[in-house]
Amino acid sequence: MSSHDGELGILARRRIEAEIIKPIYEILVREHGKAHAAAVIGEAVGNAAIEAGRSFAAKETKGADLQSFVELQVLWEKDDALKVEVIASDAQHYDYDVKRCRYAEMYHEMGLGEIGHLLSCNRDELFIVGYNPDIELTRTQTIMGGAPRCDFRYRAKPEGGQP
Repeated sequence: MSSHDGELGILARRRIEAEIIKPIYEILVREHGKAHAAAVIGEAVGNAAIEAGRSFAAKETKGADLQSFVELQVLWEKDDALKVEVIASDAQHYDYDVKRCRYAEMYHEMGLGEIGHLLSCNRDELFIVGYNPDIELTRTQTIMGGAPRCDFRYRAKPEGGQP
């Protein structure tokens, strides 16, 4: 049994957040235009992602490292939110591809496809900064951006900070 059993999955959280953000975004677009609205939403969600990473890290009794981060992934995958193919996973690397993303599907269904990357995808690299700045994410494509898959490549920086 995971220590995260009983927690609300991230997909469910994102739906609730999107229901709140959508009317705010629409007002911002009306009052200030799409570019400004996207900038405000992006900044707010980005800041929240960093803080969420810090909050999750603070709960890790043995320290926030790549292995503890991997154990958190169950929250993002809960409710069949992601279809994931793990390519490599060890103390220094966590590589996987997302083959199906219900987050992207949900944002498009809600009429928020144009800012779905702000509400979800952009959080990933910011969350990890808050969780552990010695872990880097490289991703070259996302389903939200129209690609057939998302390619997540996490690397733990060796001691001394050099990749």
